[in-house]
Amino acid sequence: MNVRIDESWRKMLADEWDKPYFKELTDFVRQEYRTTTVYPPASRIFAAFDACPVENVKVVILGQDPYHGPGQANGLCFSVADGIDVPRSLVNIFKEVNADTGAPIPASGNLERWARQGVLLLNATLTVRAHAAGSHQSHGWEQLTDKVVEKLSSECENLVFILWGSYAARKGEFIDRSKHLVLTSPHPSPLSASRGFFGNHHFSKANEYLISKGKTPVQW
Repeated sequence: MNVRIDESWRKMLADEWDKPYFKELTDFVRQEYRTTTVYPPASRIFAAFDACPVENVKVVILGQDPYHGPGQANGLCFSVADGIDVPRSLVNIFKEVNADTGAPIPASGNLERWARQGVLLLNATLTVRAHAAGSHQSHGWEQLTDKVVEKLSSECENLVFILWGSYAARKGEFIDRSKHLVLTSPHPSPLSASRGFFGNHHFSKANEYLISKGKTPVQW
């Protein structure tokens, strides 16, 4: 199957494209885009991969679903397009970045600047029906994104995996901790941020690890 995705990811995931689950997923997603409103725009389904080729990946942040409100989802987990109100979870992420590193809180919630520095902003499910959180779960996306995490864990070295919340922690259970740094904490959602997300220092810890491995730190 011809999948419009960055060439480095096309090669890494080559075994997936012709598997039955991926064909079923593709048929489902195409039908959804034809018959209802789906986010992100179809051209940005694989935006996280296109912005961060395999060879550039230094940090992986795992999310769950794209935002399901109008104009929000831009293909990168936790990120929104320029001009869109910053969601509350992302507000809390920026607060922690500021407290942890001193970086100023930006006006825009567009995280493409992180992606261009080697941060793979990966949702477990890459599409969602408008105003229906979780509506595209269990249709095959999770199988593909599990394979992404598995491949990065096995074929790369010295990456930082940032897992916020129980869902992300479960998705990252099989990451090889002898080769990578895995950081976990509660989710930045307003419901849980005060229970350990604030003060987790994940951004400075990630950079300290990258520097120790001879890599350029991320300008958060």
